[in-house]
Amino acid sequence: MTGYYDIVLGLIPVAMAGITGGLMLAGFPLTTAIPLASIVAVGLIGHAMFVRAPVDPAPVEPESTQSEPIRTAD
Repeated sequence: MTGYYDIVLGLIPVAMAGITGGLMLAGFPLTTAIPLASIVAVGLIGHAMFVRAPVDPAPVEPESTQSEPIRTAD
C-alpha cells in the first residue's frame, strides 16, 4: 500500500528533474534551474518532516489483568 511518505520520496526526484527540465526549456540556465527546483524538493521534505510528522502511536495501556482477590474458605 502506497502511503504519504512513499509518495513524497517519489516526488523528490520528479520535482528535481521535472522542474529543472521545465525551467531549462523555458530559457533558464542550469545554474538557476537546479536551485529553484531544489526549493520545491526541500519544501516537500519539510512538509513531510514538520507538517505531517511521522509519530509513534500512543502506547495503549493494558487493561488490568487482576480480578478480584481470591477468597479462601476459612
